[in-house]
Order: sequence, then C-alpha cells, then structure tokens
Amino acid sequence: GGVERLSFEESERYFGTRPRGSRLGAWASRQSQDLPDRATLERSFRELEMKYEGREVPLPPFWGGYRLGPTTIEFWQGRADRLHDRLVFERTDPTAPWATRRLFP
Repeated sequence: GGVERLSFEESERYFGTRPRGSRLGAWASRQSQDLPDRATLERSFRELEMKYEGREVPLPPFWGGYRLGPTTIEFWQGRADRLHDRLVFERTDPTAPWATRRLFP
C-alpha cells in the first residue's frame, strides 16, 4: 500500500500520546547511527530527564510519523516438513472488509 508523511501537527499530536520515557528516548536516540556503548545512550537519556524535569517533552525536529495504508498483508508461520501456513489479507477499498485467502507454502 501507500505511505505518506504525517504533518507536523499530526506528528506532534501522536508524540504527545506516547509515554514520557518514550518521548525522552526519541531525543536520546540517534536512530540507526553507530552507538559506541550502552552507557552513552543511558547518559543522554538521564541528561534529558533533567533538562525536561517538570516540563513537557517537545517533539524533536528530526522526528515524525508516517501513515501506512496497506492493501496486502501476509502472515507466514513456519511448520514442520515445509507445510507452512500462509494467510493473505487483501483490501482494495479502504472501507471494505479484508478478504482472506490461504496460499500453498
């Protein structure tokens, strides 16, 4: 399906619903960049806890959300002897129910 970036307002609204620790973690993390050690991440988190003590944690300028509108989802479960289960859910109209079918492995 399609993917679209959320507006700043939608991202901010969603960010505000996340637990406080998760919001601080978003600031502390340089997502997918090399991390020299766990202590670096934990130190950054503690510093942010102090910085925002008693205040709301704002949306980081580098953080944002995306809306995914899937049209096909497949669940695959490995089973013995290659007799795997594969279930496919498809929907071409977002207001219609999902159609379900089973595939051979």
